[in-house]
Amino acid sequence: MPTILQPASAATWGLTALPPLSLYIHFPWCVKKCPYCDFNSHAVREGVPEKQYVDLLLRDLESCLPLMWGRQVNTLFMGGGTPSLFSAEAMEELLAGIRARVRLQPDAEITMEANPGTFEADKFAGYRAAGINRLSIGIQSFNADHLKALGRIHNDEEAHKAIEIARKHFDNFNLDIMYALPKQTLEQAMSDIDSAIAAKPTHLSAYHLTLEPNTLFHRYPPALPDDDAAADMQDAIEQHLAKAGFEHYETSAFALPGRRAKHNLNYWTFGDYLGIGAGAHAKISFPDKIIRQMRYKQPSEYLAQMAAGNAVQTEEKVTLEQLPFEFMLNALRLIDGFDIDLFTQRTGLPLTKVIHEVERAVTDGLITRDLHHIQPSERGRRFLNTLLERFLPEQ
Repeated sequence: MPTILQPASAATWGLTALPPLSLYIHFPWCVKKCPYCDFNSHAVREGVPEKQYVDLLLRDLESCLPLMWGRQVNTLFMGGGTPSLFSAEAMEELLAGIRARVRLQPDAEITMEANPGTFEADKFAGYRAAGINRLSIGIQSFNADHLKALGRIHNDEEAHKAIEIARKHFDNFNLDIMYALPKQTLEQAMSDIDSAIAAKPTHLSAYHLTLEPNTLFHRYPPALPDDDAAADMQDAIEQHLAKAGFEHYETSAFALPGRRAKHNLNYWTFGDYLGIGAGAHAKISFPDKIIRQMRYKQPSEYLAQMAAGNAVQTEEKVTLEQLPFEFMLNALRLIDGFDIDLFTQRTGLPLTKVIHEVERAVTDGLITRDLHHIQPSERGRRFLNTLLERFLPEQ
């Protein structure tokens, strides 16, 4: 049975060990802004400032070094935007610069997001030679009409060609697939999943299309399947992927055995991460505090501020009141839940801090627990937002 500690106060709180550390690098440019996308991405107008951005990313990383002296970086993720707009030579320079500045785990998972519309065989061979060992490919659909409705720059033929190139150079890659698309039927959704399985990825991410604020789709909503139809798609996708040997281990993530995304697992278990590049976020733990940072979001502003030696737009300390919700926001996405000891290790708080909220969620059938483990129930996974609201700090 886990040790029951006394409730923490600001005077006594502290972490007994620091969590694992990852590095996230943001590339804010893309060929075209998709109408559903609410990420920090900006359409390229005059080409990407490749050399300047790589140089500033390394200076940004150098500015982080005092926050992480002696700590090893276990995983690295390059997201966007579209990192695959950058050349293999730029990625090689970037990764060499990172290795020269931080202690990167020798066999670290190094992932790059890639758009099928940017695939060239020689370039992706160069990415692999540079040290990138995992791809995350934004397929979204194999249906030409749905790709057009989503505003993607690739078509169905290019989706298959991109996978062919990926498989030639990478033995570890993820495919992003979306469902509940405009006018999509259950049969069409399952056809996308069948095509994804046939591509033999090691990992699949299956996302429900949502209309996020500040997107074109939010201002001009397309006709989407209703909630019942979307739920039928979700059920069918989960069952089909299970039969194909994929483990459903996080809300939208499915992996072959031993191929779970290590970088994302660090997020979901409330690990630490540095974030460099335009709009990147960071969470860094110290024995006596946890801080969050955000870089300047607009690429032009980030470039100007970073050139002046100041990439960080905001920095704040996470309060004791915020910690339980921030932990649960991540850990309750895991299908298998988490060990109670992990809550204490990552937050510095005993479970007694949230025991009333936990017991109420158990009573309402949203989670199950024993002396050592907490897990979202099937009902809790279906109504995850309702479950998470239980842990919001009081205003």
